[in-house]
Amino acid sequence: MADTTHSPTPAKGWKIDKAWVAIVLIPLVLAVFEPAEVWPMITFALTALMHTAPFILFAILAVAYLKSTGAENLLARAFAGREVRMIVLAALAGGLSPFCSCEVIPFIAALLAVGAPLSAVMAFWLSSPLMDPAMFAITAGTLGTGFAVAKTIAAVSIGLFGGFTVKAMAKTVLFSDPLKNTPAKACCASSGCGAGSAADVYAGEVKWRFWQQADRRTTFRDTAFENLMFLGKWLLLAYMIEALMLRFIPADMVAQVLGGSGIGPILLAAIVGAPAYLNGYAAVPMVAALLEQGMSNGAAMSFVIAGGVSCIPAAVAVWALVKPRVFAAYLGLAVIGAIVAGLSWGAIA
Repeated sequence: MADTTHSPTPAKGWKIDKAWVAIVLIPLVLAVFEPAEVWPMITFALTALMHTAPFILFAILAVAYLKSTGAENLLARAFAGREVRMIVLAALAGGLSPFCSCEVIPFIAALLAVGAPLSAVMAFWLSSPLMDPAMFAITAGTLGTGFAVAKTIAAVSIGLFGGFTVKAMAKTVLFSDPLKNTPAKACCASSGCGAGSAADVYAGEVKWRFWQQADRRTTFRDTAFENLMFLGKWLLLAYMIEALMLRFIPADMVAQVLGGSGIGPILLAAIVGAPAYLNGYAAVPMVAALLEQGMSNGAAMSFVIAGGVSCIPAAVAVWALVKPRVFAAYLGLAVIGAIVAGLSWGAIA
């Protein structure tokens, strides 16, 4: 469940969108220092965006449909029953559902309040930023179906690993009394971010024929537009950065640092994944450029896994609710999972 549906946060006055600012500034700065490269960069970015357009359209319609039907209410079923079953279903729900981590902060807070085990929540949190239907479509279109399938398997596997690790260590000091005392607030403000409560967290009806209700049609339209703007701006920016990387970063340097076999490039990719990560969608063209310049397959997988879990929206979702030691465990489990996923994909690809 990657960082997909983002509505603008209500604020007083006009708020500058940094992504659009960067999209405007990059050609202007390039025109000053390398004017001959401006048009090739723009052409490359627009061509790549058009090539990805069918996948973007599928992603937008899929997320809008699931949002308007109220399918996020199905997430509650992953947190009911025996703990082992909860961990498995939470990892699957996190890796396959189309809702961003910060949207479900009130939902998770309410679940924890009514006694949902931290093990299941950790499984959900670890897998949720890594994959969703939109991410799968864009990843498959850019990096290949094999990479997309492998990342999906890695997302669910890391969720399972984290969930069962927490279950095994539930009575230790690390995971005892994990929650902060202050109530958590959502970090975004789309229609799915309303404050949950212990009473209504399992409530909600799914209406697959959403077009029969006016309010659900409105949700479909608004969600589709929000995702069009969100995916469009980030992918355009990412393709511009990809063009610059291909032009100005020496391929032999990338091959030397992140190429080859062994754990070294994979470990380094996991370490640099977090600061280099824009978001899950923008990272896809970046990884494509790095692969073209010599980055190893294992390092690419390690980069997208570690960066996805530790990117700001996903990390904020966890930090908002749990104490620092649990947050540190979340990051540690993610890095271990990223390294294992990188080694596995590097051996297969």
